[in-house]
Amino acid sequence: MVKPSNNSSLNKKKKLKKQRKKKEEMTEIENNGDQHREEVGIKTTTSSSTSNEAQATTDTSAVAVADDDEPDIVTKTSFKSLGVCDALVEACDNLGWSSATRIQEKVLPDALKGRDIIGLAETGSGKTGAFCIPMLQALLENPIRGAVFGVVLAPTRELAFQIHTVVEGLGTTMGATSLCIVGGVPVTQQSIALGRNPHILVATPGRLIDHLTNTKGFNLSNLQYLVLDEADRMLSLDFEAELNELLQVIPEKRKTLLFSATMTSKVQKLQRACLKDPVKVEVSTKFQTPKKLLQSYLFVPAKYKDCYLTYLINAYAGQSILVFGATCNNVQRLALMLRNLGFPAICLHGQMSQPKRLGALHKFTSGSRSVLICTDIAARGLDIPSVDVVINFDLPGHGKDYIHRVGRTARAGRSGKAIAMVTQYDVEIYQRLEGLLGKKLPECKLDEETVLILLERVNEAQRLATRELKEQLAGCKGSGGIRKRRGTGDMRKEIKKGYYAGGSGGRGGALPNQRGSGSQKKRKY
Repeated sequence: MVKPSNNSSLNKKKKLKKQRKKKEEMTEIENNGDQHREEVGIKTTTSSSTSNEAQATTDTSAVAVADDDEPDIVTKTSFKSLGVCDALVEACDNLGWSSATRIQEKVLPDALKGRDIIGLAETGSGKTGAFCIPMLQALLENPIRGAVFGVVLAPTRELAFQIHTVVEGLGTTMGATSLCIVGGVPVTQQSIALGRNPHILVATPGRLIDHLTNTKGFNLSNLQYLVLDEADRMLSLDFEAELNELLQVIPEKRKTLLFSATMTSKVQKLQRACLKDPVKVEVSTKFQTPKKLLQSYLFVPAKYKDCYLTYLINAYAGQSILVFGATCNNVQRLALMLRNLGFPAICLHGQMSQPKRLGALHKFTSGSRSVLICTDIAARGLDIPSVDVVINFDLPGHGKDYIHRVGRTARAGRSGKAIAMVTQYDVEIYQRLEGLLGKKLPECKLDEETVLILLERVNEAQRLATRELKEQLAGCKGSGGIRKRRGTGDMRKEIKKGYYAGGSGGRGGALPNQRGSGSQKKRKY
């Protein structure tokens, strides 16, 4: 009589276990979605049918989203139907521009008529072509010899070189010449090139004012077009003095075009640019990211921040990764640390010489380096189509900087990923960011135990990176004949204060100069 009772009790236990398993499976299905349904579908026929239906609905919805997103960036409108001349249409075909983007479709008709333009559009939407085509077509219709026809101002050197390549590509069929004037390049070479009177100048404000005051024979008295790219940055206090000085020496009868991905409350400063009856074209809202961008946040302890970054870069190995840091010094340290761990990382920041900056950018775009650690100088306007993942190692202090950062991926209708690393010190900044975006980002969850397996190797790489930085600074200090680069004093101070111990140095993601404090002057590029 004892055995049947044991068998019945065992049967009851088995039934309870089966019921618990079924409940757990159902909860996992609800939480994990379609991917888990495929795994459970092998066990039960009902779950397989529901999973197939769910997959079908998700596939159709994905197709619908893709169909909805595609016309938002690139339209089916041809350049010729918008009034672009045959020479520029041929140049657009050579650059691979088969049809106009949404911002180009709305801007070109008014811009080709000679109207002043204020253009707002998300990053990667073709703003460069929207102001280059009208300017070059006006040059073709009314050529001017022996004088500069148009000036394009950009806030960073890298963006200026990128615009210069586009102007050169569009101007080849019509014989237009272009010159890029930025800092970090010998002034004498630029002065000789200015003597040849190029048609289009692409410049940063500081170096352009330098040539206007010091280069004999150079003036902008016959200027017909003034273009301000990234206008919100250009009209801010960073370049206010240079811009006011420039507006005093150029003629009032000109066409002015202003383009940006974000336009803040400083729009009133547009009056200083002497816009006459401007046409405002707004393709995106004030704070909008690309629709095919998958955004998420990762909550990490500040002391393990470097370890989590190493885990993420290892997880996305083989893809092109862009990592944004708050300061030049932290970017340099992260690049050295990742190199010591065996990753093909390279850095880009404002304390590098101009040839090194262009070399680093070329290595990343060509694919010889898959990881680029950079400051916000790479956040504005750079078109790097191969970027797959953007990681915000240090959160920016302003929402518009976040939009420009994540806009380096998911450009021109492509997809991409963006991950924001949030420490316990960044919660307030992150909440403000979510408020500006108008939505809550999903959390990217990682198992802390698996991440911390790398901790010992990361700590050793941190120590090696700090030692290499100290050796570099000692070399700068010991070289008597070589001029010490600007910014090495700040780097030495931060090493003494222990900011290079790992993570954010106990200050969270962004340093004080990134959080809006007015005590530190912003560097002009």
